[in-house]
Amino acid sequence: MGRYIIRRVLEAIPALLGVTIISFLLLHIIPMNPVRALLGNHYTPYRAAILARNLGLNKPLYMQYLIWLWKAIHGNFQYSYVYNEPVITLIMQALPHTLELVAIAVMVAHLGAIALGTAQAYKANTIFDQVLTVLMYLFYSMPIFWLGILMIKLFAFHLGWFPAGGITNPNNPNPNVWSYLYHLVLPSLTLIITSLAQWGRYMRSSVRETLVQDYIRTARSKGATEFRVLFVHALRNSVLPLITLFGLSLPALLGGALVVEEIFNYPGMGLLFWNAAGQTDYPVLLAIIVFLGVITILGNLIADLLYAVVDPRISYN
Repeated sequence: MGRYIIRRVLEAIPALLGVTIISFLLLHIIPMNPVRALLGNHYTPYRAAILARNLGLNKPLYMQYLIWLWKAIHGNFQYSYVYNEPVITLIMQALPHTLELVAIAVMVAHLGAIALGTAQAYKANTIFDQVLTVLMYLFYSMPIFWLGILMIKLFAFHLGWFPAGGITNPNNPNPNVWSYLYHLVLPSLTLIITSLAQWGRYMRSSVRETLVQDYIRTARSKGATEFRVLFVHALRNSVLPLITLFGLSLPALLGGALVVEEIFNYPGMGLLFWNAAGQTDYPVLLAIIVFLGVITILGNLIADLLYAVVDPRISYN
């Protein structure tokens, strides 16, 4: 197991390096001028030349990348152009909020997908199954930003059950954990619904395929109860595709979190990314892309390792 983890980490290094190269090139190819954006109405060619030299933007592009990469390897992601703070400080302030949002969405959506998908497969082609199928297709096809707006309109404006955005009540100087969770409901629920709709369909198909296998018929012929057949024999093998889907869909889930944080003004990596993109803050954008790449690679590694936990027949030796 340890040798497998080391090999996967070594394989991830070229992938992460490729992400940094492509991201660096794209950010410098698109028509954004951070010098002009920083100077604003005070822009003059002389001031622009001085600022570009101070920021190192007057050097060749490959030299800028090598300098940035060398500093990033040593944990220095430079200073933000806009906030005038170390980028790593901004990341460490925003990253926990994004991780808790994604972690809650993944945990609840997986548990819900397992429960609903299994129930649908067991009650296949009934009214219960057909109604849930229509709802899942509806939410799966709905854009995440549109679902977030509907959540705000219904639960925040019309019903007044939850706040429309933010992370705490600005009028409360000492918020407790319940205040944070209260503000987290709508953003996490938006991610949960879209993920649950997708993963639930996969789980239903997987359980249906498992229930017609020979070993399921053998278990029933030996007198095993339906509960044991479903939750002991069928569920363990049916959940394997869901683990694969977790690793493959993690980038999309993180991307959805970026949109959700912007809609709900949630101070995570997504909101930081949007603000940096609007102000051409290259160091912050690059650092966020690198951190999301690392999280995605770790998520895929965790998904691979979970195979051995769910199915003891799988070995990585």
